[in-house]
Amino acid sequence: MNPNTPRQAIALNYDGHQAPVLTAKGDDQLAEAILAIARDYEVPIYENAELVKLLARMELGDRIPEAMYRTIAEIIAFAWHLKGKAPQVEAAELERDITPHR
Repeated sequence: MNPNTPRQAIALNYDGHQAPVLTAKGDDQLAEAILAIARDYEVPIYENAELVKLLARMELGDRIPEAMYRTIAEIIAFAWHLKGKAPQVEAAELERDITPHR
């Protein structure tokens, strides 16, 4: 990374039902504070400068655009895997998926 390029960080929140929301973004000292909070709460950190640049253009509270769903979903799935978690599946969804269609 170029030493003249400011360090950037973003944070997303995913409730498991809707597209993730941009909850924090910042450069330099604010970026370091965002990362420190993530570390304090053992939130997995994924480093990708190009993705951060794209997401940093969004406004706080915006949901990620549909074009980024797959990329963000893969990151969330990997973060959940690291923490030993799996997505919650609603009973009705599970029943629908395993019920034979006639």
